Amino acid sequence: MVTFDSLRREERSPASGWKGFGRWLRRRLPTGLYVRSLLIIIIPMVLLQSVVAAVFMERHWQMVTQRLSMAVTRDIAAIIQIIETYPQDTDYSEATRIAREQLNLQISIEPDGDLPPPREKPFFSILDGILSDEISDQIKRPFWIDTVGDSSLVEIRIKLDDKILRVLTKRNQTYASNTHIFIVWMVGASLVLIGVSILFLRGQIRPILTLAQAAESFGKGHKHDDFYPRGADEVRRAGLAFILMRERIERQIEQRTAMLTGVSHDLRTVLTRFKLQLALAGNSPELQGLNDDVNDMQSMLEAYMAFARSEIEEDVGELKLTELLGKIATDFALHEKQLTYSIEGEDKISVRPNAFTRLVTNLASNARRYANTLNIEAKHGAKWLTLNFDDDGPGIPEKNREDVFKPFFRLDEARNLDDSGTGLGLAIARDIARSHGGNVTLGDSPRGGLRATIRIPA
Repeated sequence: MVTFDSLRREERSPASGWKGFGRWLRRRLPTGLYVRSLLIIIIPMVLLQSVVAAVFMERHWQMVTQRLSMAVTRDIAAIIQIIETYPQDTDYSEATRIAREQLNLQISIEPDGDLPPPREKPFFSILDGILSDEISDQIKRPFWIDTVGDSSLVEIRIKLDDKILRVLTKRNQTYASNTHIFIVWMVGASLVLIGVSILFLRGQIRPILTLAQAAESFGKGHKHDDFYPRGADEVRRAGLAFILMRERIERQIEQRTAMLTGVSHDLRTVLTRFKLQLALAGNSPELQGLNDDVNDMQSMLEAYMAFARSEIEEDVGELKLTELLGKIATDFALHEKQLTYSIEGEDKISVRPNAFTRLVTNLASNARRYANTLNIEAKHGAKWLTLNFDDDGPGIPEKNREDVFKPFFRLDEARNLDDSGTGLGLAIARDIARSHGGNVTLGDSPRGGLRATIRIPA
């Protein structure tokens, strides 16, 4: 039996904690293939170099420094033994000579002196700690050392019975001072390897980006004839598959358009013959219904053709939103309806002008038919162009807002978005929006009616 406490324990389990950490990490990791590939190369390299540097610092650097400090301390201990064994050398000239010539140490004896106060030990100084330990272990006398600063000398003072032994030695005699060369070579080699990796990755990622751009352009209806597969074998196969798919789709569209053009031509011939016979028959009231049927058939035929073509053959051009929305506002005024609009961002947009005009006009006409006022808000951002159509009409039930985009679907409610009877109005509108790489969605308007939103890439 599952209880509340068991569920709480499950939520606090380590597995759920790891899943939560994994989700948190995925949200913060970059999503681009190029950056992820770089991280796959850089992170193991940094971890490996960190481990190598840590092992080197712990074993080699510290060991060498300890041995050098041990040797210098042993030499100082020998000098102290000479001074204490031969007290007859009152000026300590022999001890000074031996230290200078044999041990490479500069020493001096200060009678009746005291050690300076202890200096603050640097936080990251390995030399200070190791040298202090060696002096304490080997000499076992009070001492004072100065390893702070960038000087090339290290000063050591040791308290003897009635005097102070002052020793100056070179820093490289007590400290592995050339370790930075290893760090420089390691970091330099890493930067070179990363640079080479970046060059190779750019060459491998560029074909993938080109393929993505070609697919996106084809999805928007743009022609991208200069695309050809290149890069790794897998990328080439994907590019070739895209080219074959594009050719099949274009061939299918051409065949469908050609077939519908032929059907349209034949049906238009029949309709023209009907119209001619009705015109010869005169303006009889009994024939008015037949005239209306012929006109409806012609409008439906045009709607079917527009839906099949979806204006995909049109080239991309520039269109001014102010001119388009101004014409629609004039049409509203002629029908004694009110339209207001606002444009945020650049006025000129890059679309297929005729298709986009039909898209906007279709949505505005539907609002004009069923509402009294319409407000259009256009936002032209850096990435997206968004148009919101807010009216005060009866709206559409939420359960039917996706169904109205299906071809030949008609509402039985108060608001039927296609009075022509074909049921293709919104289907054509969404098809045009998707051919631009965007979409048309429906929602609730703050004015109490329907909100239709067009969102396409800018």
